[in-house]
Amino acid sequence: MQVHIKKYTLPLKHTFSISRESHDVQDTLIASLSLDGKTGFGEATSNPYYKITVDSMEKEIMAIEAEISAFNFTTPEEFHQFLTTKGLSNFAICALDLAAHDLYGKLLKKPLHTIWGTDITRYPITNYTIGLASIDIMRSKMQEMPWPIYKIKLGTQDDVAIVKELRKHTDAIFRIDANCAWTAQETIFNAPLLKELGVEFLEQPLKADDWAGMEEVMHHSVLPVIADESCIVEGDVEKCALHYTGINIKLTKCGGLTPALRMIKKAKQLGLKVMVGCMTESTVGISAIAQLLPQLDYVDMDGALLLKKDIATGVSIAPGGKVIFPEMGGSGIQLL
Repeated sequence: MQVHIKKYTLPLKHTFSISRESHDVQDTLIASLSLDGKTGFGEATSNPYYKITVDSMEKEIMAIEAEISAFNFTTPEEFHQFLTTKGLSNFAICALDLAAHDLYGKLLKKPLHTIWGTDITRYPITNYTIGLASIDIMRSKMQEMPWPIYKIKLGTQDDVAIVKELRKHTDAIFRIDANCAWTAQETIFNAPLLKELGVEFLEQPLKADDWAGMEEVMHHSVLPVIADESCIVEGDVEKCALHYTGINIKLTKCGGLTPALRMIKKAKQLGLKVMVGCMTESTVGISAIAQLLPQLDYVDMDGALLLKKDIATGVSIAPGGKVIFPEMGGSGIQLL
């Protein structure tokens, strides 16, 4: 196989803010793997919370370029197992694992969802994320993008008031993501107020390691709670089953589609709801997430919709959330 790396800075349509950070661009790394005239593409974004940069990922991958080139590629699963022995971060592994899956499907001339035996006639609609900002800006973002489900980023002293104001302007389903900014007491207090305002569930209200607080929340919250920062890798799923209603799997954090498929299976065995989320990826990463749709209860794959300019074609999302799958094999990705 031939491996290539390209770094991009993706401009966002609007400043994107959560409880702990803001940014106007998203740095991302695209990995490509080529074999027998076919090329697969994968992606992983930088992330300050996890101390990952595009330069650090490039350095990791290029350090084993010769070993990747010499690898006898048969399946993405065997390639992923090889990568886990090389000391790479999960973000770097993700970019390569997504490329391997895209390549594999293109070699077989079948989309991944077909290879996995899933039915794309039924799938959850992605939410559209409204970043934390002033009420006026948050409202204008909703009006700019009418959508059936919004994820509202919160983490202020006026969170319930924000949701109450936004509710005046839409009948859409709301999902709330506080990104670790609340306490157990705030979560329990806010939950019934937010439920009355049409909130479907809460995502990661407490700090990632506040397991005692989450146990209290699970006993008293009237809304379901989905783990995000508390669920990074496969080993976290079982612990989350005792403290959350469901999990949000991020491909970049867990290391790609290969472990994500195992996490989905494990979560379902444990009775957890399953969501897959994005990290403001381009259509490269979003097209990989979309292959999982028939297996999910919820999905957050609006990353490409938040960009001023995309860098690839593949899966696309029409107004209202309908997903258009390409007929091309793998994840159906082509760089522009």
